[in-house]
Amino acid sequence: MDNLSDALKKLKITAIDISEDSLEGCLDCLLQALAQNNMETSEKLQGSGVLQLFASLLTPHSPCTAKVANIIAEVAKNEFMRLPCVEAGLIPPLVQLLNCKDQELLLQTGRALGNICYDSQSSKEQFAYTNIAEELVKLFKKQIEHDKKEMIFEVLAPLAENDAIKLQLVEAGLVECLLEIVQQTVDSEREEDIAELKTASDLMVLLLLGDESMQKLFEGGKGSVFQRVLSWVPSNNHQLQLAGALAIANFARNDGNCIHMVENGIVQKLMDLLDRHVEDGNVTVQHAALSALRNLAIPVVNKAKMLSAGVAEAVLKFLKSEMPPVQFKLLGTLRMLIDAQVEAAEQLGKNVKLVQRLVEWCEAKDHAGVMGESNRLLSALIRHSKSKDVIKTIVQNGGIKHLVTMATSEHVIMQNEALVALALIAALELVTAEKDLENAKLVQILHRLLADERSAPEIKYNSMVLICALLGSETLHKEVQSLAFLEIVSKLRSHENKTVAQQASLTEQRLAVDS
Repeated sequence: MDNLSDALKKLKITAIDISEDSLEGCLDCLLQALAQNNMETSEKLQGSGVLQLFASLLTPHSPCTAKVANIIAEVAKNEFMRLPCVEAGLIPPLVQLLNCKDQELLLQTGRALGNICYDSQSSKEQFAYTNIAEELVKLFKKQIEHDKKEMIFEVLAPLAENDAIKLQLVEAGLVECLLEIVQQTVDSEREEDIAELKTASDLMVLLLLGDESMQKLFEGGKGSVFQRVLSWVPSNNHQLQLAGALAIANFARNDGNCIHMVENGIVQKLMDLLDRHVEDGNVTVQHAALSALRNLAIPVVNKAKMLSAGVAEAVLKFLKSEMPPVQFKLLGTLRMLIDAQVEAAEQLGKNVKLVQRLVEWCEAKDHAGVMGESNRLLSALIRHSKSKDVIKTIVQNGGIKHLVTMATSEHVIMQNEALVALALIAALELVTAEKDLENAKLVQILHRLLADERSAPEIKYNSMVLICALLGSETLHKEVQSLAFLEIVSKLRSHENKTVAQQASLTEQRLAVDS
């Protein structure tokens, strides 16, 4: 390591008027030290102040420039060195070097840029102020060799995570390049073409994650890019089917786009795609197509259209899936579809196979997402159908205890959905559910929710509504009497929330009359 200290000193003192040979010797020494112990050498390099000198050494015509870029690439493998590289002003000269003809220099420059912006938010923001997007796209268009394209892809992918840069890349014409690559490689069996197709279509999807870049490419649903991506969905290539479905899910991030897409028959394309993947299908494609359908089902006007197109039936074919990501999206899609759709909620709520599967998934302890969505769908079936038959189906298949547990969730929205569903059960089918409500210790839970000062106002309100509804059952009534509900409820009469205070007065009267 002594040589390293000497090399650093020498560089610092003489970098300005050092001879090429002497400079090359110092750089070789640095590269050697980095190869032996990258982290320690990087720390020394940072401490020595040499990093700032590198900007002046990154000139297109010097024979040592590739080595300097290589050192920067090596140093930037360490997270703690990425911001110092930005602060040392290395980005603008590196971006300029992308115009060079020298292949080795291009490779090292690409590596350096890729490593500096890898996983680092602040350096990506710095890149947004340079013309890197334009330079990279220009360079990309010139490339014929697979390796060179890959190298540029490796710099583009982390950069494209920044929304400002996404838009710059779209404006610089990257999308057209990506579409061309897809067209050239889609039917090829060559390994490098398959890799290139994947990288290009993945990058395309990434560009659509930015709101502005997505809207620009959607062009009111008339955009040629949007049309081309749609044509990927019915293709025979799994990678393209996946990218096409993910792209639709990304375009479906606002109501206007969703409404336009449903009007233009995209739902059928997605259902056809799902149909091709029911038996031993590709899980990532299933997941992507369900994600797209779920997003499309969010606007109110789309729900009835999608239900009459048979989306619920198409989605139910995946009930037998053992893959949590697919289960999660399937549940979310059904929940979106039945929102305020009475008939659909009733039809699905009486579907014994579905209800049994939901009750089973409510116990999926290893998969919190699936567990949460199953509970929410159970509650939604009751809330939107307000149907005695649905409640009976859920009681008969053991769903009550899960709704009671859901009332203790850490998420207020889920607690609330559970309490509203339980109040409907108590109002419509108390006799049927009585035993299960008692076994699940509902009354004790409500006592706890009302006594807890941290409970949100809507939780207190709905807990009191539910208490009143439970008084119709003799067994539960006795439980309510055995706990000091009156005391808690009369305190809530002075609650700052008017609705809670009013409900407390009503509940107090009911409890007093019935005691």
